[in-house]
Amino acid sequence: MKLLMIEDNKSVSEMMAMFFKKEKWDAHFAYDGNEAVTMFNEDVDGWDMVTLDLNLPGKDGMQVSADIRKASPTVPIIMLTARDSESDQVLGLEMGADDYVTKPFSPITLIARIKALHRRADLSKVAPAEPATDAVSDFDVQTDHFKLNTKTREAYLGGKQIEDLTPKEFDLLKTLAQKPRQVFSREQLLQLVWDYEYYGDERTVDAHIKKLRQKIEKVGPQIIQTVWGVGYKFDDSGVDAQ
Repeated sequence: MKLLMIEDNKSVSEMMAMFFKKEKWDAHFAYDGNEAVTMFNEDVDGWDMVTLDLNLPGKDGMQVSADIRKASPTVPIIMLTARDSESDQVLGLEMGADDYVTKPFSPITLIARIKALHRRADLSKVAPAEPATDAVSDFDVQTDHFKLNTKTREAYLGGKQIEDLTPKEFDLLKTLAQKPRQVFSREQLLQLVWDYEYYGDERTVDAHIKKLRQKIEKVGPQIIQTVWGVGYKFDDSGVDAQ
């Protein structure tokens, strides 16, 4: 794994460097926001993971996250933040991060989060040998207007691909679409989509759903519905046949 850690505290970076070395990861370090964006852009397609501190000199972590997302819609990003405000954490997720870890953190916890996110992101790099066809066997989930292929990490609505899905967005969509019209609570989605014990606020789900909906709306009608007071469900029954 090639990892970029963006962290202005060199003591934290040096500590994590030892853990990364033990995992045999190719870790690189940036100590301010401007340096981080420059380093990332030098090898946009080469990075497998980014950990990002929100409090950075030069350029704020929120802006760094936005800049990285512009260059790479899918590279996994884990925020590291000492901020206690849940609104900051949710805003960071809306800016493109996939997960967050609150400081002070255990190196073992961070390593576990990185591994969990990388397992899912790694699947998205598997490209199909040939263009996908409309055969039912090519898709793991298929309804009248929607189809999803887990191997290629592709999802289509009305024949149009929903593009630039992050690993978490894809897994959220898959989880909901596998059981159309079944309502999932935020707590259930945290347990099903985040495959480790997750201590984040349930609004983490809301932030990911918001970004997912924006990408769905680029190709067709909204298929992720809010069930007020309960959670979310997938329902494409209102989509007109193409």
